[in-house]
Order: sequence, then structure tokens, then C-alpha cells
Amino acid sequence: MFATILLPNFYLQAIARHQPKLREQPLAVLDATATKAAILQLNEAAENEGVRTGMTPSQALARCLHLVIKARARDCEQQLSDILLHHAFMLSPFVEATAPGVCTVQFMRPTRLTIIKKRLSPDCRLRQKLRQAIESLACCDVIAQAGVAENPDASFLAAYRAEPVLEIKEAKKFLAPLPIETLAMETML
Repeated sequence: MFATILLPNFYLQAIARHQPKLREQPLAVLDATATKAAILQLNEAAENEGVRTGMTPSQALARCLHLVIKARARDCEQQLSDILLHHAFMLSPFVEATAPGVCTVQFMRPTRLTIIKKRLSPDCRLRQKLRQAIESLACCDVIAQAGVAENPDASFLAAYRAEPVLEIKEAKKFLAPLPIETLAMETML
């Protein structure tokens, strides 16, 4: 069984984590080291103003004059990655930092004796642990969501669709109605 913990808008969260006022206004993040600066991520307020990812800063400002544009904060991103890994390792010793803001955790099946002692199904305990991890991350001003599935790819897609935890029992039924953009998103990470 695999779980993926996802920090949506990772670059944005890294910048605005300790700045609540900044989170409330239209905000966009760009990679200042890229050859052509383009908006990487934006919050809902910026999206509502017509700003889109991939726009240049001048195009974005033409749509929203009060848009705040920040460059990626790599030191803050590293701190956020460390926090994510810390919480993931509290769940299992089998953890992989899959991508920025994405962590995949593998769970081994518990023994029958452990299940009898706890009187909870392994799936129920797993969801409960993930909810606790997400609540713990929320105490650190980090927004997270998690997906659980039989393979890491399906758990990633479940995390992307989770509010805050989504468990997939049958991957084929879950994947069939998803738009191709969602399925292609995994290859972008």
C-alpha cells in the first residue's frame, strides 16, 4: 500500500507560509533563474483576476495591476521539504521525496496480531494516520492532502484529487473518468 502526501502550490506555500496578509491578495511565483521568466504558480485570487501559469510577469501585471509577484524562495522550499519529510517518516520508514512538495510513503501490511490488538482495520488506521499527519502539517501552516492506493502512481493522482485524504480501492474505476490533463500532470513532476 502506498500513500502520497502532496503540498499543493508548493512554491507558493513556501513563500507565503509565514505571511498571512500576502496569502489574501493576488500572488504569483516565478523562477527568476529561468531564461524566460514565467509564472509558475498562483493563488486563487490571482487566477480570478485572469492571471494564468506560463504568462510573463508583464502579461500577468497587465491583467492584474495589484498582483504581487515573488521569485522562488529556495531556502524556504528546502525548509518546507524538510517538514514534509519529517511528517512522512512519522508514518513509515519507507519514504521517498518524489518531487517538490510531493512525498511517497510505502506501508507494509501489518501482522494479523497487530490488527486484532488495535481493533481497527489496517486501511482505517492508515487513513487515520494520514489525517493526523495532515492536521499536524496544518499546525505548521502547511496545506497538505494525501492519497492512498495500491501503487505509487495511483496514490499520487488520488492525492491530487483528495480533500484532504482519498483512498482508492480500484485504480481502474478511479482513473477512467479523469481528464487526460490530470493523467499527463504526473509526467510533468
